[in-house]
Amino acid sequence: MALVEGLLTSLREGVGHAVFLSGEAGIGKSRLADECARQAVALGLPLLRGRGSPSGAGTPFRPLVEALSSRFRKAGPPDDQELVPYRPALARVVPEWRTAAGPDYPESVIELAEALLRLLAVLGRDAGCVLVLEDLHDADSEMVAVLEYLVDNVADLPVLLIATLRPEAGAAFDLLQATERRRAASVLALGPLDTPDIRALAAGCLGVPAAEVPGEVVDRLAEVGGGNPYLVEELLADMVGTGSLRQDRARWRVAGDLAATVPTSVVHAYGRRAGLLAPRARELVVLAALLGPQFSVGTVQLITGHDDRSLFATLRTLVEAELVVPDGIVADRYAFRHALIGEALLAGIPLAERAAAARRAAIALQQAGPEPADGRWHLAARLLETAGDEAAAARLYAEAGRQALADATSGLAVRLLERGHRLAAQADRADLTEALVYARAEAGQLDGALELLGTLPTAGVAGLSADRRIALHTRLAWATLLAERAEECGEQLAAAWTLMGDGGAPAQTAALALVQGGLALLPGHEADLADAERQAREAAEVAQRAELPVLACQAWQLLATLARERGFDEADDCLARMLAVAETHALPGWRFEALIRLGANSFLRTGDSRTLEEALAAAHELGSITLTQRTEGLLAMHAVLTGDPHRAREIIDRCLDATARMRNLATHRYLLLTAATLAAHRGRRRDMEDELLAFDQAGGGRSFLVPVMLGLGRAVCALLEEDRALAEAELAAAADWERDHPNIFYLAGRYGLRPLLDVLAGRAGRAEYAVAAAAPAAELAWNRQFLLAAEAVLLGREGNADEATRAVQAVRSAASVFPTGSHLALRLVAEAALTDGWGDPVSWLRTAEDYFHGLDVPAVAAACRALLRRTGATVAQRRSGRDLIPAGLRAVGVTTREYEVFALIVERLGNQDIARRLSISPRTVEKHMASLLRKTGRADRAGLQQLSVEVAEG
Repeated sequence: MALVEGLLTSLREGVGHAVFLSGEAGIGKSRLADECARQAVALGLPLLRGRGSPSGAGTPFRPLVEALSSRFRKAGPPDDQELVPYRPALARVVPEWRTAAGPDYPESVIELAEALLRLLAVLGRDAGCVLVLEDLHDADSEMVAVLEYLVDNVADLPVLLIATLRPEAGAAFDLLQATERRRAASVLALGPLDTPDIRALAAGCLGVPAAEVPGEVVDRLAEVGGGNPYLVEELLADMVGTGSLRQDRARWRVAGDLAATVPTSVVHAYGRRAGLLAPRARELVVLAALLGPQFSVGTVQLITGHDDRSLFATLRTLVEAELVVPDGIVADRYAFRHALIGEALLAGIPLAERAAAARRAAIALQQAGPEPADGRWHLAARLLETAGDEAAAARLYAEAGRQALADATSGLAVRLLERGHRLAAQADRADLTEALVYARAEAGQLDGALELLGTLPTAGVAGLSADRRIALHTRLAWATLLAERAEECGEQLAAAWTLMGDGGAPAQTAALALVQGGLALLPGHEADLADAERQAREAAEVAQRAELPVLACQAWQLLATLARERGFDEADDCLARMLAVAETHALPGWRFEALIRLGANSFLRTGDSRTLEEALAAAHELGSITLTQRTEGLLAMHAVLTGDPHRAREIIDRCLDATARMRNLATHRYLLLTAATLAAHRGRRRDMEDELLAFDQAGGGRSFLVPVMLGLGRAVCALLEEDRALAEAELAAAADWERDHPNIFYLAGRYGLRPLLDVLAGRAGRAEYAVAAAAPAAELAWNRQFLLAAEAVLLGREGNADEATRAVQAVRSAASVFPTGSHLALRLVAEAALTDGWGDPVSWLRTAEDYFHGLDVPAVAAACRALLRRTGATVAQRRSGRDLIPAGLRAVGVTTREYEVFALIVERLGNQDIARRLSISPRTVEKHMASLLRKTGRADRAGLQQLSVEVAEG
């Protein structure tokens, strides 16, 4: 309780934490959780509370659904606008946000977990909130995945997470052990009471001082109860109830043989108590015990057929007998006063009676409806297993598993199907094996899926048909392709082609051809590109004839990727056809894929972001956080190149941590690269290298983004430092990398910046320029501005001054699209014009100098001024904020922006206030603060504040 009290206090400072309470049944986990909840309510904090249940394990995220319902049942969910993008993901657990048509893509557990974090942040933004999740040993695997995500990320939010579970083998306990090893949460293992505590507990129950509890009673409680508070209380109640322990003149004395009168197990005690019930009440309590520690009134009513009046009268009887209690969280549910009660009751019932009751309950659940709903068939399967009917149980587990797979809860599907697979007779396993292969593939368990596929009989009654085996191989080929496991993808393709022979259906052939085409895009398989394109076109034709819209979208997407090598017009035509198919057949997921690719091409070709913005709106409509992040990553790079650093920084700061939490690694790496490019395009090498180090640590050094890092980042930064030799070396390194790793990123310099530098250096002439200008990537606006500058230099050298000047004017007109690139090209071409004696280099240099001075890129601005002086032109004196930096700070490399931050530290402002004052993001302030600490050698913020005072005082 001291730990929890401290954590509740820390919520006010925005610091969250996770606490695991573990221990055997009866040890006091729920009692502690109750007390934590009570304190939260007393402090006025929002409280959300739910628990797992074996009877509801077929309902994904049940503890979470209950927790949110416990909060929103009366007041409804919050209507904050910042939650709008997250509502589709949260709709799985917040019924009020469900719509008639959900997204047509598999929903991600990580997206749900991230959305839940955002919801908790909104609920707790005033003073914090508390989320209590109990009995997680009974939670489904998807719920445990959400819990892991919360544990890993709750520290940055004003949220206290309290989770309780038994130390039983399973996903939840594995998570507890893992978090304890990495110290991501506080883990409290609740152990048994010692003898003094047992005496104190007995005294509390009997209402006397501890010293007045007879010693032999304490010894017996310790011997039989084992220090378990629940068992101690039950044993003590039995002693009093049987008269072995009596109160005489306000004192308790032993009145009989404790060993003879106290039952040898709690089982006998509850068996006796159940035996005193009326037949209907006994039948109901036995059914409840079969359903689990908690049970739904609705489920009991489905099975028994009792009307409300008689059912609740019987439940009141069980409450009065101190066997069950209202759940307290969910209005429709009751629970045994303790989990051990149900277990004890079942242990005291003859096996035949238990099996008959379980069979009757399972049959009633099956007759209640033809479709699996709310975990009903999973519960029926468990009851049939208890009844000993393993074949029937296996069939229901299979149906429940298939339903879970259709609902995109692949982890739960795997667990249910594996249970059914174990129970099914050998002759009946083929269908279950097939479903389990699909489920494991969806869950990312590729090794298990491939291994299981090898166990399928290939012939005979138990074997699958050739078509079903082809479909399995095709699905696994897609899965291994997406995982970039090229060798295994090839094996699955070969197996499917062999099964098809010469008689495969057109749709089968087309689907396999598309996987083959995707394989051709992986390194080492490029030789197959021409064949892949031919097969993709055939697949598109098949899809159109057979009205298979998803297959058609896949085909046009692959064709668009392949066509980019020849030109963007053809690629865009393929994407336009993909978009038309998606819109005609109402496939919003594929519509998004078409839009984002069209938007990326439009951005590259003209600098126009309107289609990307349309793709972002489509991602919001789908409710996909990962698709939204992916689109915003492209918009951040667009903002960098189009000279909008504030928007770029805002997107990066908003999305970077979230992509890391969600393990959306591709977008996370792209955002890190974009942050590095942002720093590079402002000539800030130290910041660029810090971001590139993070990019490399995130696996970026092994990605296709490497040439962009070298050509769009380091090479441009070197030019902004006026280090042309370094820029040429970086561009050469990018070209070497691209030669060994063909890719589709065309802004690495090969088609624009490098030809310009080669022409300027005299290494390239008209022939080399013509080769670069003929490439499809030469039409991209970023590359075209540098190629225009290269052509201007060549024309000037050839004596064609008028045409050279017109080429420069085209470069200048690009300033409204990519200002940094066009002004850099202007600075470079002006130097050549000055040397060769053509054009208006003075005007061009003034334009470039003014731009780079305003951008605070002193090296280029100074170079422009030096060239202007060479011409004899007047040069205005520039005084930048750098002149205001004290010499001592300038000597250690403090930049103008860092000094602005430093100057505000003396006012003892927080990062948020500094960010608002300077119109930058808090994360940028943090980076400047870290840089100042490193450069000044100060240990902490207090040291910087002291230094700022000293500087301010002169």
